[in-house]
Amino acid sequence: MSYSARDDRPADKADRYAEVEDEILAVLEGEPSRIARMATVAAMLADAFPQFFWTGFYIVDPDRPRELVVGPYQGTLGCLRIAFGRGVCGAVAAEGVTRIVEDVEAFPGHIACDSRSRSEVVVPVVDVTGTLFAVLDVDATEIAAFDAIDAEALERLMTRVFAA
Repeated sequence: MSYSARDDRPADKADRYAEVEDEILAVLEGEPSRIARMATVAAMLADAFPQFFWTGFYIVDPDRPRELVVGPYQGTLGCLRIAFGRGVCGAVAAEGVTRIVEDVEAFPGHIACDSRSRSEVVVPVVDVTGTLFAVLDVDATEIAAFDAIDAEALERLMTRVFAA
């Protein structure tokens, strides 16, 4: 099954997320490396959802704990560093809450790593202790490309891949 950003059938999108989640978990079975896990998740999500323009992780820098550094991703050049509280990724890192941004131009302090990005969903990524170690950032070139289905599916995936 394929999903297009113009497909207005939410069940199809939810089903596609469920399929991709199962595929990702099967590939990652037994893999302990966070970097390998992040790289695999970014690649498989980007492949499964063609409307995902940029899919990847920003990792909490252990030497600068209030700063994110770009991690594994698929897409055009990403920002190298983002301070907590700055832009959508920094806001999610500071608050620990998923954000769906329908129009990045309307988000105060949005960081334009690539001007073609028009909407995004950002999910906090925590380990088994509940400690934030990254955020998952997914961008699209369309306005309002993401909804609650995306947020819920990506949150569930992050929990199953990194905190289970």
